Amino acid sequence: MSIKNFDNSFNNHHQRLGLVLYSVIWLQALLGFLRPQRGSKGRSVWFFAHWLLGISVALLGVINVYTGLQAYHEKTSRRIKPWTILFTIEISFIVFFYLLQDKWVYVKRQGVILGTDPVAPKDLDTLREKGKELVTEHC
Repeated sequence: MSIKNFDNSFNNHHQRLGLVLYSVIWLQALLGFLRPQRGSKGRSVWFFAHWLLGISVALLGVINVYTGLQAYHEKTSRRIKPWTILFTIEISFIVFFYLLQDKWVYVKRQGVILGTDPVAPKDLDTLREKGKELVTEHC
């Protein structure tokens, strides 16, 4: 839309936020190249700044899509509700799978009951086998 009209006066939130995002993405890449060695004093500060910038880029990117849809609506008077709903569903799935992936190892270690057969975590099975060996050795 901007390419057709060459309207890049940065007079709306979408364009300004896009410029900020572009700058922060380059800063994030620069921080990646300036990573301190593991165990050095500045590594934890670097890690926190790098993580915070990454989260900020992700959140601001999502917000920028919504502001872009709103700017499109204001400029063309076309409906954006279906696109807003589709994007919200997409983001919801991404967040759900991210959180699921983050907790998947925890869920697997807890043991799950599928049908009527309990499934124990592998570590617990290993401990039980070692316990049986110890009991038979001492008897």
